[in-house]
Amino acid sequence: MPEHSAATLDSITAAIAPQLTQLNQRIMLSLQSSNEMMNGIIQEYLRQKGKQIRPITVILCAQLFNAQTSHHVISTAAAVEMLHNASLIHDDVVDESKMRRNEPTVNGIWDNHIAVLVGDFFTSTSLQLANETGDIRIIGALASLGRQLAMGELDQIYNARYHRLSIDAYMKTIERKTASLFIACAEMGAFAAGCATDDPRLTALREFARLLGLCFQITDDIFDYSTSADAIGKPTGNDLREGKVTLPLLTVLLDPSVEGRDEMLALVSRDSLTADEIRRLIDFALANDGISRARQTIETLAQKAAETLTAAFPPGAAREHLLALLRHILSRTK
Repeated sequence: MPEHSAATLDSITAAIAPQLTQLNQRIMLSLQSSNEMMNGIIQEYLRQKGKQIRPITVILCAQLFNAQTSHHVISTAAAVEMLHNASLIHDDVVDESKMRRNEPTVNGIWDNHIAVLVGDFFTSTSLQLANETGDIRIIGALASLGRQLAMGELDQIYNARYHRLSIDAYMKTIERKTASLFIACAEMGAFAAGCATDDPRLTALREFARLLGLCFQITDDIFDYSTSADAIGKPTGNDLREGKVTLPLLTVLLDPSVEGRDEMLALVSRDSLTADEIRRLIDFALANDGISRARQTIETLAQKAAETLTAAFPPGAAREHLLALLRHILSRTK
C-alpha cells in the first residue's frame, strides 16, 4: 500500500482522546444496573477492554464527513462496541474458552449461564444506545450486523464440521464474522455524521471497511500459527483444535504442487485431532510458506483498501488516521 505519514494507533487515540473519554463514560453509564453482581462483572470486564478499534473506526468515519463529535456519534460508537463485546462473550461460551487476551473470560470466572445473560445485557444495551440516536438507519445497520455476526459463526461451524476446504467459503465466512462489523462501523459513523443514504462516497467507505475487516481477520488467523502463544493471548493451534482451517494452511492444502498435501488433507478431514497432529499441520503450513502466502493476500487487500479510500475522500486528518489504522492492522502482533 502507498506510504503516508507515520501515524500510529497511539497517535490516533491521542488525536481523539476527548472523544474516547466520552465514549468510555457513555459505556459505563449505559451499563449501570440495580444488580450488584452484574455491576461487579461489568466493572471487571471493562477493565480488560482492548484497543477499541471498532468505535475508533466509527468516530473516524464520522469525521470523514466533517462532523463534530456529537452525542449521536458517541452513542453510535458505544452501541457498536457493546454489540461487539456481546458477540465475544457469547463466542467464549460457544468455544468454551476460559481465557482471552491472557485474561479470564466471563464464563471462565463465573459460568456459561451468567456469561450468556451478561452477553444478552450488552446486546440490549447496544440497541438502547442505537435507539438514542433517533436514526432508523443506525438501528437498522446494528440489527443487520447482529444477523451477520451470527451467520458468520454458523458458517464457520458448518465449514469445520463438514470439512469444507474452499477459499471462497473461507472469505465469505470472515466477511460475515469480522468484515461485517467494520462495514457497520463505517456506515453508522457516516449516518451519525448526517451522511445521506445515497451519498456515493458511502459505497467507497463500505468497501474500504470490508477490506480492512478482511485484513484484520486474516492477520488474526495467522496468529494461530505463531510460535509465541503468550504474546498473542491464545494457545497456538487453537483454531485447528476446533476444526477451523484458515488461510495459512488452506492455501497450502489447496495447492496440488505441494508435496505431502494428501496426507495433510486426510488429517484435516478427521473430526478431532491430537496435539501431535495439530503440530504436524502447523509445521506443514510453515514449511510451505503458508504465512507468506496469507500475508501476500493481506497486502493485496490493503493496497486496494488504501486506493479506494484515497480515491473517494480528499486529504485530511480523518482519512490519514483511517489509513494509519489500516497500517496498524497489518503490523499488529496480537
